[in-house]
Amino acid sequence: MAHFSHHSEENYLKTLYKLGNKHVKKVNNIALSNELDLNPATVLEMVRKLAAKKLLKVLPDKTIQLSEAGKKKAVLIIRKHRLWEVFLTEKLKYNWSEVHELAEQLEHIQSEDMIDRLEAFLGYPAFDPHGDPIPDKNGNIKIKTSIPLSTAVKGKTYTVINLADTSDTFLDYLGKLSIKPGTKLKLTEHNDYDNSSTIQVQQKVIQLSEKAAKNILVQ
Repeated sequence: MAHFSHHSEENYLKTLYKLGNKHVKKVNNIALSNELDLNPATVLEMVRKLAAKKLLKVLPDKTIQLSEAGKKKAVLIIRKHRLWEVFLTEKLKYNWSEVHELAEQLEHIQSEDMIDRLEAFLGYPAFDPHGDPIPDKNGNIKIKTSIPLSTAVKGKTYTVINLADTSDTFLDYLGKLSIKPGTKLKLTEHNDYDNSSTIQVQQKVIQLSEKAAKNILVQ
């Protein structure tokens, strides 16, 4: 039982860290419940448990903030998750839309030495298959600035940096269009009627919905 409780604690910390990075206006019990798709009472119980362990604090306005110890632990979990995603795609040849759930299981392995060896084995990758930065062993993260393709300038060529949506369905959709981090594309048209975008990838012309263009982050 303690084994699963530990996994659950790590998932809460990781989710809080990601919510903070998404600049959610107020990360409180409701926001956390919605993100985890759990009952607010269940979430409140875990928040109190993590607060008792000094991994987070609840402010007077009910905003939840990770402590420095909580942030450090969350970044380590994210580091493990993203390294495992690289391993699964590069070494075991999984499709990039298949690796998230597997990495969710593998990220709870506790040996930091094993993760350091995994990183070395993979050649110290800076980014995961979806373009998200991989924290180094000291918790440093290399951030690349990017903008949604939906706000890009018509006529310019961009490189895909990462994705705001990494759901399996979106990854499958992009895979069929041969769009992934590192892909170069030219924005040829913004369509005022439905806010869709027309892009050119190599010699192929592709029409993207407003939703798809918002979730492709470019530089």
